[in-house]
Amino acid sequence: MNNALKHCFVIPVYNHPDTIADTVHALLPFDLPVVVVDDGSDPKTKQVLAKLAVAIPQMQLLTLPQNLGKGGAVMAGLTLASEQGFSHALQVDADGQHNLADIPAMWQLSAQQPLALISGAPVYDDSIPTGRKIGRYITHFWVWIETLSFSVKDTMCGFRVYPLAACMQLFAKQRPGLRMDFDIEVMVRLYWQQVPIVFVPTKVIYPPGGRSHFMVVRDNWLISKMHTRLFFGMLWRLPKLLWRKWQRATV
Repeated sequence: MNNALKHCFVIPVYNHPDTIADTVHALLPFDLPVVVVDDGSDPKTKQVLAKLAVAIPQMQLLTLPQNLGKGGAVMAGLTLASEQGFSHALQVDADGQHNLADIPAMWQLSAQQPLALISGAPVYDDSIPTGRKIGRYITHFWVWIETLSFSVKDTMCGFRVYPLAACMQLFAKQRPGLRMDFDIEVMVRLYWQQVPIVFVPTKVIYPPGGRSHFMVVRDNWLISKMHTRLFFGMLWRLPKLLWRKWQRATV
């Protein structure tokens, strides 16, 4: 790992009392700080988080006064990590869906390409809900239009290594969506910002009894509005995007 870089983990948490402890403990062998963002969770989750914060010195608990949504929690965690001098943060969900065995490969790629966003590219089994699968394909279609590129393979997987300097530059001028629209929007906007994006195939499972906070009506509406914003944002960036596309074709 590049010694000039400073890494940490960021975990947004909202009412995951049964899985957060296992997720945090699974990260401890990497011997890196773990920033856990409590996104206005219920008392049961807060009790679990308080015990973890006391028992695990390398864990830092950031408590938000109210629920902002996944995007708001991730941005709060990334901002805190940047303020504390970290250069990169690997975001892990609290619900146990991410394959943590892929973390070493993601850190290695980040060290090799420190300016890049390193993102998981999900490999699903039959446990993925049909509605979620269809929704992903719709989003892929719009993202290809918004970026004029097929290289952005998946924008909905939150398992990522964020280059914090690029993220802070983005957040200073444009705040992505606060909820489930965040993962998509932040990747598209970082792509527009000419941040390289590298994908790592990663297995994702929807476990039986797993808790999802995806609200079908609300979040699909937010995602639809986001794609509308991004589409019109693409239109005025069209000359730059076409120029980048031409440059790559001539290399």
